[in-house]
Amino acid sequence: MRRQTAISGINPAGSSRALRLDPLSLPVSFDAHDIRADGGVRQIELHRERVVLRRALHGMRMAVNVRVSDFLGIALRTDDEVQVLALVHRDPSLTIPLCVTSDGEEIATAWQLWSDILKLPLLAEKAREPAPRRRRHNAIRIRRPKFLMRRRGGNLLNPVNVHRGEREIIARD
Repeated sequence: MRRQTAISGINPAGSSRALRLDPLSLPVSFDAHDIRADGGVRQIELHRERVVLRRALHGMRMAVNVRVSDFLGIALRTDDEVQVLALVHRDPSLTIPLCVTSDGEEIATAWQLWSDILKLPLLAEKAREPAPRRRRHNAIRIRRPKFLMRRRGGNLLNPVNVHRGEREIIARD
């Protein structure tokens, strides 16, 4: 496959308003809109087995490598007159747009083709709630430390035996 650069005269995939990526020409590289990234753009490399997302956040550059099998499937969203085909991940920030068009017949064939190529199920997009928060490591911090678990805790309601009124033997030097 020949490298697609700005010098060669070929527009990079996704450069026009209507985004149409060809699943038969994988691997493909393109830029996508990302509101949290510096400059509002992230670079995406889409392969048959993996996806690499590159972006800068507060000056720190990062690359996220995700297996295609980790995605939930190919979803079709309809917004007013525009239909969006997306590779959906459990984390909404990792969802990738594949095709944006208003042609219903084109999007239906692309939807099936992407599903066959990436071996992912077809999803009908519905209102989804965000993924649940991951459990934090310090969720059980109110427990006693491990070295104290071996010891028996004291009982504050029953003070130590105090013998009053008795004669005590005190050893003195």
